[in-house]
Amino acid sequence: MTMTEQIFARHSGRSEVSPGDNVWVDVDVLMTHDVCGPGTIGIFKKEFGADAKVWDPTRIPIIPDHYIFTADGKCHRNVQILRDFVKEQGLPYYYDPDFLDTDEGSGFPNPYRDPTRTSYKGVCHKALPEEGHCRPGEILLGTDSHTCTAGAFGQFASGVGNTDAAFVMGTGKTWLKTPPTMKFTFHGEIPPYLTAKDLILAVIGQIGVAGATYRAMYFAGEGIGSLTLEDRMTLTNMAIEAGGKNGICDVDQKTLDYVRARSNRPEWEVVVEDEGAEYIYEHAWDLGLMEPMIAKPHSPDNKDLARNLSDVKLDRAYIGSCTGGKITDMVMAANILDGEEVAIPTYVVPGSTEVHQNMLTLGLDGEPCRHDDRTPIAGRESVKTVYEALEGAGCNMGAASCAACLGGPVDTFGRLNEPMNCISTTNRNFPGRMGHKDAGVYLASPLTAAASALRGVITDPRGCVTTPILTGSAGVI
Repeated sequence: MTMTEQIFARHSGRSEVSPGDNVWVDVDVLMTHDVCGPGTIGIFKKEFGADAKVWDPTRIPIIPDHYIFTADGKCHRNVQILRDFVKEQGLPYYYDPDFLDTDEGSGFPNPYRDPTRTSYKGVCHKALPEEGHCRPGEILLGTDSHTCTAGAFGQFASGVGNTDAAFVMGTGKTWLKTPPTMKFTFHGEIPPYLTAKDLILAVIGQIGVAGATYRAMYFAGEGIGSLTLEDRMTLTNMAIEAGGKNGICDVDQKTLDYVRARSNRPEWEVVVEDEGAEYIYEHAWDLGLMEPMIAKPHSPDNKDLARNLSDVKLDRAYIGSCTGGKITDMVMAANILDGEEVAIPTYVVPGSTEVHQNMLTLGLDGEPCRHDDRTPIAGRESVKTVYEALEGAGCNMGAASCAACLGGPVDTFGRLNEPMNCISTTNRNFPGRMGHKDAGVYLASPLTAAASALRGVITDPRGCVTTPILTGSAGVI
């Protein structure tokens, strides 16, 4: 069996399953957030009763993140619905933004005052592994299509609708059809001018946005092993952009070290792809032959090479989201921008408050140069932090959240409120996705986005990156 099939078999009490088998599975973790949480809660109460209790309070993290960076009252109301439910149910894993506690009551522009002194975490897909909710071999479901991000940890992770989530909330179970698996193999070591964003754009460009519909996308090969764990999260995050039911990667020492240091449960079971497992589709790439990629408006499969688009004038650059707002993404962008000045408005949004804090304490080599209180570490006093490099280049620095990735209210940080061209490290470029329906969003890696921000046109980062960018302990500690 494939990894996904093994996980389904173990969670349904069967010795084996095959693609197409419908099985009842036990769910390990259910996540919801401020956009879909109120609807899920409403259905749960309607179907299970006003006084019903969730199946296991310790397995339901609730993470407000989408419409946080705004003064919009309706968005704040959604967070209050979550707060009331969390208190009623006694849920221990709730990551509350501070903004409703401010004197003004608006909370704009910051959902927190200090990234180290808040219960708020930022984007759910980054917060889930940071807070120990991701483990190999488990089933994690969430009311967000990019829940598949957690497949980087060797688990089955997928988005579900409010009704399915409400059922899981009450029973801890759901009914799933076993997906067939597509295998994408990458050979060689990741070159310094590529990131996982280039790899997944190549995959989506090859099979199309519907090419993996209700299929598991298995990313394999020594090339995947050469990626940081955070970069693998970019691969699995965008499985849904190809229609995938889930994305999944092998578990290695990088995975184990991270999960063992963070998991809020002591035990889990790693699954390994069986020799002879069958795939519905296979394709392989040589990383040494790949080039920096772009997805042109208005679809993630509208692929092109960055070097072919040097005449595309840009109005804005955006570095952030669950796809491109991890600390390793920030390290890569900062190394390009350090000592330079951006030519266009460039918005930087950390994916989580932990990433925000890391930006304030880690140097451009990904190693600590400041203590947690941001005082210099002896011998590293002159080392510039990631935050300082980005801010010094003229970037507009935001607080952790989804921000403009999903558009949001008009006061959302970085939102495209006019027709304009934006190069972005986000995951979708549909019309209106980041705001104005006539804006053109070009999806790119943090390297390509940063290089392009310096020139104001789409720029192949190979002119800026000649040696590997060290990420050190970024994304690990």
